[in-house]
Amino acid sequence: MDIDIDAALAALRKDLAARLDRTGREWLDRALEEAARAAGATAEQTPEREPGTRPAPWELRFASAGRHCRPARPAPPAGDDRPTADAARVLLLHAARTDAAGAARLYAHGTAAERRAVLLALPYLGIGDAGVPIVEDALRTNDTRLVAAAVGPYAAARLDAHAWRHAVLKCLFTGVPVSAVAGLAERARGDAELARMLRDHAAERTAAGRPVPDDLHRVLDLAASTPHPEEG
Repeated sequence: MDIDIDAALAALRKDLAARLDRTGREWLDRALEEAARAAGATAEQTPEREPGTRPAPWELRFASAGRHCRPARPAPPAGDDRPTADAARVLLLHAARTDAAGAARLYAHGTAAERRAVLLALPYLGIGDAGVPIVEDALRTNDTRLVAAAVGPYAAARLDAHAWRHAVLKCLFTGVPVSAVAGLAERARGDAELARMLRDHAAERTAAGRPVPDDLHRVLDLAASTPHPEEG
């Protein structure tokens, strides 16, 4: 999935600013300035901090975004409806030009909310396939917030077929709506192996006397359909 990164981030910042009060907007502006300054100094720094070294100022802002970026009003009808702290953290990670090692470190040491933000930011960081291990780790958890964030545009673009199919099944196992799966129609359509896995999962649930979720039928309809000619 191709993303116009500049346009997406500009829209994200505009929507976020509209939802914050003046204090929140001022905090965000200062935080993004600090992150941009850190990005400018990256060439003079080693990618890995020594243990015990104080975090960069913008990283402290990243951690405290939940306290400072609380919504003063709901998202506009056509705007981004993700939590304001998520949006602020995504913007900070991009402004700091966070590389793969930095994203992995913040994910590994972060709270669940901070980990979710790293996952949401992956499409905007320009790190190629280096973020795949982060997605794979999130998909091994049973935290539905992390699973939902893990199956976004980055996973749609970067996970191989085997891993992506299991990501879809993880959503079904954990109750994450498949509407969270970016690129679902494009990747699931005509996928015979995914259709087989879904039928097996449905049969197991039926044998155990458990209902088959509607989302499974939705994905199965896609997987059992004929691919478009250009999809081969």
